[in-house]
Amino acid sequence: MWETGLFAFTTFFATIGPVDAAAVFAALTPNATPRQRRAMAIKGTLIAAAVLIVFMLFGNDLLAHLGITLAAMRTAGGILLLLIAIDMVFARHSGGTSATADESEEAGHKADISVFPLATPMIAGPGAMGAVVLLSAESQGDLERQAVVMAALLAVLALTFLLLLIAGGVQRVLGVTGSNVITRVVGVLLAALAVQFIFDGIAASGLVA
Repeated sequence: MWETGLFAFTTFFATIGPVDAAAVFAALTPNATPRQRRAMAIKGTLIAAAVLIVFMLFGNDLLAHLGITLAAMRTAGGILLLLIAIDMVFARHSGGTSATADESEEAGHKADISVFPLATPMIAGPGAMGAVVLLSAESQGDLERQAVVMAALLAVLALTFLLLLIAGGVQRVLGVTGSNVITRVVGVLLAALAVQFIFDGIAASGLVA
């Protein structure tokens, strides 16, 4: 179970991006009071948690209803995560794990960014949603593994919340270079995990003997 937990935590850390979320949050709330920032951090994290937990609980039923096999989900999820990992390694922001430039510009004119873009797409973005459904499907039928995956998700969300509370300090300490170093390291790990998902999906599809 330790391996499953580490695997899930790394995947969620990479797709949710707590450090990136904190940096963008600090940049978008320079004029907010500490009380306002705290309220937005709480609301944004809770909404994102609700979205991701819903995807975790009902993702398998959705796949079954649409006639999507686990092998197809593994392959598609692996490709999505690989694209996100490539962006992370090259320190690019495509919108898979954070807000796009247009979304950030729109959010800059809003007093409350807790729902958009903080909850989604910064925390509960396409990458995180795909990872939740994929890992949930992987652990289907094993309650212990499902509990470990859920615990890993909640741990990353808790870490994200804590970093949002000290977002200004995180931005000052790490700076752009520090944030990019962390992003690139996690991106390399995510790339390896993504390729493994693709290999497993192709093998499970029966296309390769």
